[in-house]
Amino acid sequence: MNTNYSKISANVDLVKEKLLSAAEKVSAIDIPADIPHGDMPGDKIEIGESHVSKAKTIFPKLIEELKKTIDNNEYGRAVIAVCGGSGVGKSEIASCLSYLLEQAGIGSYTMSGDNYPHRIPMYNDAERLHVYRESGIRAMVDAGVMSAENMAVLKKWQEAEDDANKAHEETDTWFRAYREGGEKGLNNYLGTPNETDFDEVDQIMKAFKDGADKLWLKRMGRDEASLWYDEVDMSEKQVLIVEWTHGNSDYMSQVDIPVLLNSTPQETLEHRRSRNRDGKLDSPFTMMVLELEQNKLVDQAHKAKIIITKAGELIDYSEFKKLMGI
Repeated sequence: MNTNYSKISANVDLVKEKLLSAAEKVSAIDIPADIPHGDMPGDKIEIGESHVSKAKTIFPKLIEELKKTIDNNEYGRAVIAVCGGSGVGKSEIASCLSYLLEQAGIGSYTMSGDNYPHRIPMYNDAERLHVYRESGIRAMVDAGVMSAENMAVLKKWQEAEDDANKAHEETDTWFRAYREGGEKGLNNYLGTPNETDFDEVDQIMKAFKDGADKLWLKRMGRDEASLWYDEVDMSEKQVLIVEWTHGNSDYMSQVDIPVLLNSTPQETLEHRRSRNRDGKLDSPFTMMVLELEQNKLVDQAHKAKIIITKAGELIDYSEFKKLMGI
């Protein structure tokens, strides 16, 4: 028992020693395009100059936060969450940060939170739409605007995937009850335990910080046959990086250092369009999802230890509030 404790103590001291010199090394480290990245099956990342620049801007501040965090963990371990809106560069920047840590001699593993929804992507997208529509129709009943005539109009908009378009309220005032009710229902689904298994993610992070040498981590592809677990060796890792939109969520308790990559919904949409991820980028429903996710990120931002703007500038929370107009 004493021998084991001495070994752990020596490892923690070694990590602290590496942290002291890590920030000084970063400027001289080149980050190639083909570095290891998160563990989401099929996830394609393209590391560009902006990702490298932001990672190197974040890194010295991250090291300062790690010094404090690791000092409070008997195994010399810490959990970092890289969070932000869809398409803001979480996967790329998390991968760069992990690479920089490894180059400084600090073992790091990047885990994707997108592996932990209850449903594979196509079913989760369908569930989001179902929740929106079911909540909206129920709101029409509650508001006293349910009728066969209104439903006939609504069905046409639904078939055209245009039933989240606020402009319809200008000609059909009853539509407001549907849209606002649907938005409320959708908000109660997005980024909550109804959508995602936050408990499992929290347990994984806790096990890591409690010194687990191996972890079983979930893999979720885009179909039901692409769902499995891999046993991952963590014996040489001091840092677990979770890259995820919901990495700063109140539903988790084990994140030590939340890093917020800030962007507006419009900036997020432009980035998604440039990557051509899907054919519905301009749909009102997609914009509603992005705006609701952005609102959650803003609400959680006060917990972030590091905030970086889309332009690559580090800001504190008071500056963040000014930037976001809150």
